[in-house]
Amino acid sequence: MSRRYASTVALLRARQPELPVYCIYPHVYHDAGRHFVENFPGRVLYAVKANNHPFVISALHAAGVNDFDCASLQEITLVKSLCPDARCYFMNPVRIAGDARQAQREFGTRHFMIDHASGLAPLVDEIDAQRSVIFARMAVSHHSAMVDLSTKFGAPPADMPGILANIRDAGAEPALAFNVGTGVTEPGAYTYAIGLAREVLEKTPFPVRLLDIGGGFPRRYPGFIVPPLDEFFAAIRGIRHELPLGASSEIMAEPGRALSAPGMSTIARVLLRKESRLYLNDGMYGAFWELRFKGHVRYPARAYRGHEPLVGKPHSFRLFGPTCDSSDELPGSVELPAGIDVGDYIEFGSMGAYSLSGRTSFNGFYSDDVVRIETESSLPPS
Repeated sequence: MSRRYASTVALLRARQPELPVYCIYPHVYHDAGRHFVENFPGRVLYAVKANNHPFVISALHAAGVNDFDCASLQEITLVKSLCPDARCYFMNPVRIAGDARQAQREFGTRHFMIDHASGLAPLVDEIDAQRSVIFARMAVSHHSAMVDLSTKFGAPPADMPGILANIRDAGAEPALAFNVGTGVTEPGAYTYAIGLAREVLEKTPFPVRLLDIGGGFPRRYPGFIVPPLDEFFAAIRGIRHELPLGASSEIMAEPGRALSAPGMSTIARVLLRKESRLYLNDGMYGAFWELRFKGHVRYPARAYRGHEPLVGKPHSFRLFGPTCDSSDELPGSVELPAGIDVGDYIEFGSMGAYSLSGRTSFNGFYSDDVVRIETESSLPPS
């Protein structure tokens, strides 16, 4: 079975898949990666959790993303197997015992994270603190974020100078970090959070060189309109000069969705039609699982019959996945040609974020059919 096609039409001409197919558009990832690297005023760390498929990691690395935010030793191992020259940052405050030691010894990992004083001793017992940077994560939230990430990780701002001092006393370089949330819809969220970081740095009696402002950078979806990334970059650039950072200072970001979302589509097949209800071979337990959370409720879509685009008067459909669970229903209705029927295909675009990395095999429904769409004029639905 080929894993490379000129377009989705070429794929459907070559075969009529019974299981979902996940299409990676490397040129789209290249453009997304280059835009972020060239316009963000600092270092860009791709958050591997957003989409850990080798095609995606390799495409972003080829676009100039050389730094990777990893949450586990397994993610570090994967990145280094694909991109030996990449820098991996172990940015999870919670780790399996021994993983920090192995990450440093086998892969040269130097950057780690804690968010509580109790996390420092177990970490420095495993690593060489003298050649390590340890970030202290501060709890920050903002009303414009779809999900508040400070409910699980992050210490109060008032605690940060003390934690930073503890890191320095342990022999490591202290650094500051925060994550304002997931799916941030207002550039002002970063201005606000960086302002809190400035207050912490002003109360810290020694210079700090690195500030990691986390992820949360959004992407547009149908019905979920957000400002372009350049407005977020401008807001960050506008306040960066106010930070009392030390010599050779640098800010960092951990984009996941912003880099991974645009370059992948899912081709699903219609299994059953009941008037305005379509049952697909993929759903909420598969690549659509993140639709359970607050944020966007649908993806851009286009339909095919055989290998030809299906056209016709649009009609609003409710979409369901294949499992026996009644909750396996996509939350937003989708406009599709009224004549769509069993055996037709729907390609959903902008599905690169939190799709492959979280799908399950619930009820035995699972596909690992991932292909590359290689013609630069071919684009996913948008």
